[in-house]
Amino acid sequence: MKGSVFTKDFLWGGAIAANQYEGGYLEGKKGLGPIDYLPTIQDGRMDAMYHPDITKKFHYYPSHKAVEGYYRYKEDIKLFAEMGFKCLRMSISWPRIFPTGEEETPNEEGLQFYDAVFTECKKYDIEPVVTLNHFDTPMALYEKYNGWADRKLIDLFVKYAETVFTRYKDVVRYWMTFNEINIMMVLPFMGGSMKIDDAENPLQLQYQAAHHQLVASAKATKVAHEINSNNQVGCMLAAGEAYPNTCNPEDIWEAKMTDREGFFFIDVQARGKYPSYSKRVFEENNITLNITAEDTEILKNTVDFIGFSYYSTKVVTGNKELDADTTDGNIFASLSNPYLPKTEWGWIIDPLGLRVTMNTIYDRYQLPLFVVENGLGAVDQVEEDQSIHDLYRIEYLKEHILAVEEALKDGVEVMGYTPWGCIDLISAGTGQMKKRYGFIYVDLDDEGKGTRNRLKKDSFYWYQEVIKSNGVSLKE
Repeated sequence: MKGSVFTKDFLWGGAIAANQYEGGYLEGKKGLGPIDYLPTIQDGRMDAMYHPDITKKFHYYPSHKAVEGYYRYKEDIKLFAEMGFKCLRMSISWPRIFPTGEEETPNEEGLQFYDAVFTECKKYDIEPVVTLNHFDTPMALYEKYNGWADRKLIDLFVKYAETVFTRYKDVVRYWMTFNEINIMMVLPFMGGSMKIDDAENPLQLQYQAAHHQLVASAKATKVAHEINSNNQVGCMLAAGEAYPNTCNPEDIWEAKMTDREGFFFIDVQARGKYPSYSKRVFEENNITLNITAEDTEILKNTVDFIGFSYYSTKVVTGNKELDADTTDGNIFASLSNPYLPKTEWGWIIDPLGLRVTMNTIYDRYQLPLFVVENGLGAVDQVEEDQSIHDLYRIEYLKEHILAVEEALKDGVEVMGYTPWGCIDLISAGTGQMKKRYGFIYVDLDDEGKGTRNRLKKDSFYWYQEVIKSNGVSLKE
């Protein structure tokens, strides 16, 4: 359309994840995943899952039913199509395909479920963008091997990946290996399905597990290209520029080091080898990784694009005396930014930061970018006539999409934009429903009460027009 910076094949859509959307946690012979144990592990105690004094307090596990996408996906995909989605970023649940992760043959009922989901997507010409592991490693592998701490998971993951690459080679073109792979360093249970409490050097264990995921990702990328040369495989980073608190060189350096903590993972996946700065990091933290010659060769299988989530930037300092002033901004801690507002949950709102982040990533890797998560978590009010007036969400998304547009003008190559939780989902961290992201409201509260019926918010119609106009309506 004339006047649009976005290309005609730009992938407008939305994002969901199996473990926050599907429910049906034991349906079709599915195995258990990490989020199926929330909220017993909210406090980070890995033994909480087995401690009777803790588990007896809980009677409601949000992911067990979630928003019942397992049963209502047809209704939801129809709504996505009504908005005009060109793609749907989703995940396949690994334990739905291999319930314990070690079965000789895949679970046919699980495969058939995704057959049906993809068929429904294709019915409306919606491209699936599929994440292989969205915090969904089978819990049996946690219990037996301490998850990704064990090298055995590499081949188990590749077997799973090869299974779905083969099954869906004619219906899925866009894949990502691990969701927010850098989360391993802050939430090892969520990111690596492992506990580090008893480790002599927890950081050593985290980086070794990260290495296993990086090798698994590279192997899966190689297999994907072999099965279908048209496959596009991406990595996925929890992104957000680190701003120095002041122009003090110590703050500048702290910001660079903070950014490197995330870029480390993408450096390997996009460049095919460990970055030069990792040597000093490992030496100073007494980390010695078990890296084989085969690993080094496998890592050369690099990704085709870089997917990333963006919710906020963060502010960091080299002055350790200021640590007490940090506030939780999403998963990553940040000092307050006096120039920017915050969400109800204390997350910094920084649309220009998205442009900054995109330019930084693209300058570094020169690979196409895909904004696969972005959005505003807020409490929505349903009016008597069943309408939901979420102007705050519209304003947030408008400013962030305009930032994507500016990045495109800057010369950044961008494949698409899929805001998080296009339909309201349960929270991955707490199981809450009141922090809503969707264009579609789901009637469900934090205690699991509600019909789970769907309602269109004002943002539904707004985003529909954004897609229809290919972004031109943003300027009206």
